[in-house]
Amino acid sequence: MSLLEIRDLRVVYGSGAGAVPAVRGVGLTLEAGQKLGVAGESGCGKSTLALALLRLLPPTARLEGEILLDGEDVLAMKWGRLRAVRWAGASIVFQGAMHSLNAVRRIGDQVAEPLLVHRRATPAEARKRAAALLEQVGLPASRAAGYPHELSGGQRQRVMIAMALACEPRLIVADEPTTALDVMIQAQILRLIERLVAEESIGLMMISHDLAVLADTCDRLAVMYAGRIVEEGPAAEVYKWAAHPYGRALSSAFPRIGDPASRRAPRGLPGDPPDPAALPDGCAFHPRCPVAVAACAEDDQELRAAGAGRRAACLHVGTERG
Repeated sequence: MSLLEIRDLRVVYGSGAGAVPAVRGVGLTLEAGQKLGVAGESGCGKSTLALALLRLLPPTARLEGEILLDGEDVLAMKWGRLRAVRWAGASIVFQGAMHSLNAVRRIGDQVAEPLLVHRRATPAEARKRAAALLEQVGLPASRAAGYPHELSGGQRQRVMIAMALACEPRLIVADEPTTALDVMIQAQILRLIERLVAEESIGLMMISHDLAVLADTCDRLAVMYAGRIVEEGPAAEVYKWAAHPYGRALSSAFPRIGDPASRRAPRGLPGDPPDPAALPDGCAFHPRCPVAVAACAEDDQELRAAGAGRRAACLHVGTERG
């Protein structure tokens, strides 16, 4: 049994202008001890997918499909069961630690709170565990007495990771965990996450717009566009030899060390992702696609085999042009 299995997940937001499909039939699997990256531009549905995993979306969102966590459907859970699963079964590291931490509460109290609520620990036990968690993520236990504004961005992100680990969850979802951090601190946080996943044998879903970061950190990589998975496979292979034109565009947007051509002229991709409320007919990527043909505007493409352990939703997969 997989740690996490997402089956045909659909998320639609209600609005005054009508229904807005943010996630459209996503299917993914994550094993314990595995690191899965989810990449895409802003607005592709990455964060909606992350929040859907623990039903943290607003009341205007309608969810369909299945989210199986250790075989139990999160979407079918009663409120009491869902509350117990959050933190203890799965937890989320949100982007922007300064906005996620309570500015007027001490660090140690915030790390200890999940233990008091979910593990029914005594205050003394929770304080001791909070100190140990801070040290586990590379912060001195003395930082427990401080406030968020007294820490650097990287230190606050470490606090968020400590909180996520507090109740020893089986799954951690990291939504842009290195946003706004400088490259040195970003590298430290990524290595920390890798070490903790290996030591604790937990599953990690990491969400980012940066394919290079995900390729360096994750085992597998899924690329999202307009609410759908358009490519999935081993992270290094998808990054270097993407089968879908969108994956290739994302990869080429970042200069590569040792490659003067990409450093001097990163290609990127013109235009913007489509408005989810007004998706084009056929493949949603075809208006921006450099290899689109007439058929791309007529029929949407399902994921198909694109090599060993790889899938891509492109008409050209399996042809000379793919």
